[in-house]
Amino acid sequence: MTFSGRELRSTIASEGTLTLSLENVVISDPGDDEVIVRVEAAPINPSDLVLMLGPADLSTLKRTAGDKPGLIFTVPDARLKAPIGRPDQSAAGRLDQSLPVGIEGAGTVVAAGKNAEALKGKLVSLFSVGMYAEYRKVRAQDITPLPAGATAAQGAAMFINPLTALGFVETARRGGHKAIIHTAAASSLGQMFQRICLADAIPLINIVRSPEQVDILRKIGATIVLNSKDKDFRERLVEAVEETGATVAFDPIGGGTLGSDILEAIERAAIRKGSDTFKQLYIYGFLDDGSTVLNRGFIGDEWSVSGWRLPPFLKKLEPEVGQRLRQRVIDELTTTFSTDYNRVIGLAEALQPDVLRAYVRKATGEKFLIDPRLG
Repeated sequence: MTFSGRELRSTIASEGTLTLSLENVVISDPGDDEVIVRVEAAPINPSDLVLMLGPADLSTLKRTAGDKPGLIFTVPDARLKAPIGRPDQSAAGRLDQSLPVGIEGAGTVVAAGKNAEALKGKLVSLFSVGMYAEYRKVRAQDITPLPAGATAAQGAAMFINPLTALGFVETARRGGHKAIIHTAAASSLGQMFQRICLADAIPLINIVRSPEQVDILRKIGATIVLNSKDKDFRERLVEAVEETGATVAFDPIGGGTLGSDILEAIERAAIRKGSDTFKQLYIYGFLDDGSTVLNRGFIGDEWSVSGWRLPPFLKKLEPEVGQRLRQRVIDELTTTFSTDYNRVIGLAEALQPDVLRAYVRKATGEKFLIDPRLG
């Protein structure tokens, strides 16, 4: 049985435009070890926006001509010619290619090859490119059946945020760190990370930038939440480091001086205690696309700044450890790893200018979910 449906695609043309469009695609029959999934839920994550919109100048947004939903943006010449390295700032390597968007989601298996027939009719989660689509054909080994009672919306975000949060804990433990600092901590990922730390009795210092974000984390049980906009933030950060012994930080902001402030706070706390402390800062995002500024005169000699990304982390894990982390996500899907969405939209709605402007803000408390069945 052949399936056909729409798929959201992103194309950067050589002349300097980025187009988002809905394309009709035909899904061929599954192979022996493949399944076809009717997609029912796919979250919009910051990592999805990198491929979807990355190098475009969003202020140039226009609708495409014709009846088919679509948007077009200008890509600045500097980004068009920039070398690969900053995926949100470079078009190199993907010119004139129509790329499917969305990297995780959930839905129902509607067709299966002879070696995967037992999966037919099951509600499953997927971690696969091209999830902003009505149907996806994937290898049976790339799907995870959802636990009884779970919904597609609950299973749609089983991979990126949960495994990232668990990856932070695993990374910290392997580095010998006993307490952790996390910035932009009121995000969906940040709230999930806080719940893990509470369950595992790991001291966590949360850094946010508004009283409203402080309240969000307090409501889920966070004990240390610092507002970086407060006048006494730096002094309170040193006190929190002294209290917890935190020596590692995970930062999705990247640009500016906050990472340096954190390393300095750990150094100041170490000096007060008279100890020689190694400090580790991991940067895992680009919320601020400016330069990362480090004040070398105040962070001591024992420190390191590194990038952190989920795919390389997973590749380095021992198979049994990876399976342990994935099983924990399944076991705690509706508790520790639950994700709240404030808006569910269809594929066509995702290409409405006002809707797009809303989800690209990546505002705290605004999490969008695409349900292709809505049109």
